[in-house]
Amino acid sequence: MQAFDTHTGLVVPLDRANVDTDQIIPKQFLKSIRRTGFGDNLFDAWRFRDEGDMTKTANEREINRDFVLNEPRYQGASVLVTRTNFGCGSSREHAVWALLEYGFRCIIAPSFADIFSGNSLQNGLLLVTLPDEVVGQLIERAQTVPEFSLTVDLPKQTIAGDGFAASFDIEPERKRLLAEGLDEIAQTLRYADAIRAFEEAHRHRMPWVFDET
Repeated sequence: MQAFDTHTGLVVPLDRANVDTDQIIPKQFLKSIRRTGFGDNLFDAWRFRDEGDMTKTANEREINRDFVLNEPRYQGASVLVTRTNFGCGSSREHAVWALLEYGFRCIIAPSFADIFSGNSLQNGLLLVTLPDEVVGQLIERAQTVPEFSLTVDLPKQTIAGDGFAASFDIEPERKRLLAEGLDEIAQTLRYADAIRAFEEAHRHRMPWVFDET
């Protein structure tokens, strides 16, 4: 996965609480376990006015011009600011894949659902938790300040932009994994030589376990 160090990006405000994973990526699009192909259907029921299915591309759909992600001023946004309990609902990892493929690198909210938080860590999506009142300030700025952008600095644990500055807490191990771009598989592969050595020694000690005859 892509390591996270410092990121500067346009901010889009999603002023909604309890956004669940079915709203992030509806169930009818969960037809693949590959990590690509989901960005076009992010927030599908909100971004489009017609019902989505696997036979239509985004260009063939009726766009909901009233939804914030479709506003011209927020095109290319890579920082999402939203309300409490983002990512609740089912445990689908596809929700994180859709957010990343759409272009988001960081999500700021007062709180996140636990499973969504774990899935985000495994895919390099930085979640920043800030108090309700601070998130409210960011949402207001993103709504009123043209091209409002933030710089998210993981090593320093700060966010700043256009006169705004705040610090955030993050667990040290979570910070390390994001900074080094390590998911569980990548962490395991760091010990590949030791694993191979163990397997070879085990084969010599108990050869009957490996006998395929």
